[in-house]
Amino acid sequence: MTNPRIDNGYSEHQARKPVGQTSSVGFQVGVRRTLPLSQEQAWRLLTSPEGLSWWLGGLSALQLEPGQRFFSKEGTSGELRIVKPLEQLRLSWQRAGWEQASTLQIRLLAAAGGRTTISFHQEKLKDANVREQMKLYWEEVLARLTEKAEAK
Repeated sequence: MTNPRIDNGYSEHQARKPVGQTSSVGFQVGVRRTLPLSQEQAWRLLTSPEGLSWWLGGLSALQLEPGQRFFSKEGTSGELRIVKPLEQLRLSWQRAGWEQASTLQIRLLAAAGGRTTISFHQEKLKDANVREQMKLYWEEVLARLTEKAEAK
């Protein structure tokens, strides 16, 4: 009979969840980058027509108010839930072809030297493959934001 108090590491390894999986929100991903912009400048860039197109897709218009729904030309849809100017956006976010919406939270955090960290956190993703796709997607969005910020 084996002693349940003795663990050779095998059972612990088997019980581990894949990277990014939680018991409460399924798969999640978070990426962040600090930009050489004030929070005001970062907010303006993120919510400008050009900035919105990078993370939402082509929109005819979007009012930044809770309850506003959006549908991009690329098929991304969702609804704004929380809008705190200069600080936070929380919304449902669903790509065309997805069975269910994810939750996306974007935060702007003050950083040293007058800079701002922009954080994208997405949860309720279908699986590890979608998690990896979205990690690459948000890294690309941050790369575009950084490129634009550094050109100023």
